[in-house]
Amino acid sequence: MNTKRCSWVTEDPIYKEYHDKEWGNIEHFKDDHYLFEMLTLEGAQAGLSWLTILKRRENYRAAFAQFDPAKVALYEDDQLNKLMNNTGIIRNRRKIMSTIQNAKVFLQVQQEYGSFHAFLWSFVGEQQMNAHPQVDSDVPASTEQSIRLSKTLKKHGFSFVGPIICYSFMQAVGLVNDHTAECFLYDEKRDI
Repeated sequence: MNTKRCSWVTEDPIYKEYHDKEWGNIEHFKDDHYLFEMLTLEGAQAGLSWLTILKRRENYRAAFAQFDPAKVALYEDDQLNKLMNNTGIIRNRRKIMSTIQNAKVFLQVQQEYGSFHAFLWSFVGEQQMNAHPQVDSDVPASTEQSIRLSKTLKKHGFSFVGPIICYSFMQAVGLVNDHTAECFLYDEKRDI
């Protein structure tokens, strides 16, 4: 049987695995390390394909202390220089520096709100948004919620968090379920 997926999914096994087990799945939502990972990867993806990032994901995990924001926040020039020479990640200085700065701000948000997921949850009224798109063209690039999230993150000092990146992040971590009608996960209901 040929499983139907969202049309953006290629035949690459990494992409299929990501789509089937992770994208839009709110199961990992309460794990702040996971949320920091996804926010970092979405920022790294800016201007590139998501598959490019997925193929480097394990390298990112190794380079950024398994996405422990407390460890990444302590990175200094030595680590920055090592990261700039790490061929396993995207070696964009602004994106790498952004990850280190975002880790610092991430910790501040955790302290202020108790957790990063509690902070995020308020942007969708504390429940997963299900737009039930029929086809890809029904899926927006950004929404009122992602624009608000972007502005709030920027006020806190985050970077590489524009409204489109924020919407992709919201989809990835399950704040939004945008599986299209042809996808076998279309009607999947998930709660945190």
